[in-house]
Amino acid sequence: MGKNTWEIDTLDSGLRVVTNPVSTAQSVSVNMFVGVGSRNENKRTNGVSHYLEHLMFKGTERRKTAIEIAEAIEGAGGVLNAYTSQEITCYWNQVPFDKLAVAMDVLVDTMRNSLLEQEEIDRERTVVQQEIRRAYDQPSAWVGHLLTEATFGDQPLGWPIAGTLETVEEMTRDDMTKHIATYYVPKNMVLSVAGNTTHEEVLAMSRKLLEGMDGGTPPPVPEVRNGRPKEHVKVEARDIAQSNIGIALHAVSRLDPDRFPAMIMNAVLGRGMSSRLFKEVRERRGLAYAVGSGLTRYMDTGVLSISAGVTAENVAEATTVIKAELMKLVDEKVGEEELTKARDYTIGSFRLGLETPMALAQRAGEQLIMIGEIEPIDDIIAKLAAVSADDVQRVAKRIFRSDNMSMSLVGPGANEDELAKLLAA
Repeated sequence: MGKNTWEIDTLDSGLRVVTNPVSTAQSVSVNMFVGVGSRNENKRTNGVSHYLEHLMFKGTERRKTAIEIAEAIEGAGGVLNAYTSQEITCYWNQVPFDKLAVAMDVLVDTMRNSLLEQEEIDRERTVVQQEIRRAYDQPSAWVGHLLTEATFGDQPLGWPIAGTLETVEEMTRDDMTKHIATYYVPKNMVLSVAGNTTHEEVLAMSRKLLEGMDGGTPPPVPEVRNGRPKEHVKVEARDIAQSNIGIALHAVSRLDPDRFPAMIMNAVLGRGMSSRLFKEVRERRGLAYAVGSGLTRYMDTGVLSISAGVTAENVAEATTVIKAELMKLVDEKVGEEELTKARDYTIGSFRLGLETPMALAQRAGEQLIMIGEIEPIDDIIAKLAAVSADDVQRVAKRIFRSDNMSMSLVGPGANEDELAKLLAA
């Protein structure tokens, strides 16, 4: 078992720099994390974090256009992009290892010197709105959007990350600059670099490129209102070939002691082709082509979600079967053979997910920005390996309750009242 491969330093400004050197890699991955996402927004500015993430690539004093920024990285043989979640915004690029200086320079330039010109803001407004429309046009994506609403209701965690067509339409340059001044401050940022480089090299570049940054402490994230909202079933009737269904339950947070049993339980339930949902819903009954479950953890709450696509006449049966599988985990302990497989699967996929410089940089940066430390890989594996059948059953009892279930459906063949009755049964 290896020692931890990362090193962390804090610049004078308070910005943290973490590196994962991989001397055999051909690439280097440069990632800047900002501790802000859609959770930090209010109703009027919902979507500003994501909208701004688009705009940061649109030109700086030195590289006037989005094309110049893209060409600087792609011309070095690399790729660049960004993403926004409920809790973080991340800007990243990945380049051949001998182009690290270019990658760092371009990333920091876009983060610090973005022009945010009105013309670009107006042009990108339509682009962001097209992204929202695209999600609406994909039933499997839109059912997830409705499921979030049905799980959290009208609060930041229940709102869409991209905002709505209306909030994006009303967003101003002033909203963007205030957002940057409030959240894009050194104490709320982490630079995470992994690949064929050294900590010293990255630190030297960081000190040069990031000097003179300042800013206060950002406001705290609004606390989640836990508990199922009154409107916990959301249906959108569409004349399409398949009913897309989602079921969600409030689950465990990032640092909840039950997170390791919850991960094993989720593997038993719906990860992979040997999971219970796959075997029961697809293999035995032929109800769905795609079915599975996932676990998402936030700072103060979490969600276990299940998704499936079925024909309209099979909505009731599929929902009943899924619910029965949840209750089986409450009523019966998982057998030792199945538990061992689920532990090995979870540990294996965790290990396999850390093979690339990009994955290492992402994990280190996200953990450092969200929890202030990086959990040693060996510790995680030891805790997963120690999960018992009693642990899994205890967490199943905690999470799988009828009064903790929300549901969404996009497609033909159901209404809110019918689904609410199925959940309560």
